[in-house]
Amino acid sequence: LYIMVDVCNYSESYSLNGMKNHMSPDDHYQDLKRVIASASGKAKRINVIMPFLYESRQHKRSQLRESLDCAVMLQELVNMGVDSIITFDAHDPRVQNAIPLKTFENVLPTYQFIKALLRNVPDLIMDNQHMMVISPDEGATGRAIYLASVLGVDMGMFYKRRDYSMIVNGKNPTVAHEYPGA
Repeated sequence: LYIMVDVCNYSESYSLNGMKNHMSPDDHYQDLKRVIASASGKAKRINVIMPFLYESRQHKRSQLRESLDCAVMLQELVNMGVDSIITFDAHDPRVQNAIPLKTFENVLPTYQFIKALLRNVPDLIMDNQHMMVISPDEGATGRAIYLASVLGVDMGMFYKRRDYSMIVNGKNPTVAHEYPGA
């Protein structure tokens, strides 16, 4: 059994007390668990395809009392009988360490991205005079290096300087976005 869930699909809605309510990632995740529970004991293998990994930005603790939602989610799915999880470009693929004995496929869609770009932008010129790959932050550097090397162009990156002395809306605020160059 393959179950695909798009936890970022806000276009799905339902009625709650007569009001239209858009489905949140939590709503989609709860629906996924309901489908898995209904198939329990009936499917030989249960595979979950989750293009955007639920709570994937909460993979390590940055505060003392912050939960590890992504790791807990993976363990919960495995405990419900899921055999493998397939996702695309996980924020931090080390999260698979939460379920070391199960299959965790992190598909990198780089080739499809380049193919779609070339198909949809016919006047695009890919050489060092016309193009450069920029990493928006440190976390995307690996992907940017790969893209730049495949395309044969230079790579640059931005550096986010954060104020770690305060927390605003659960995050350390960005005080500067600097471009150190190529």
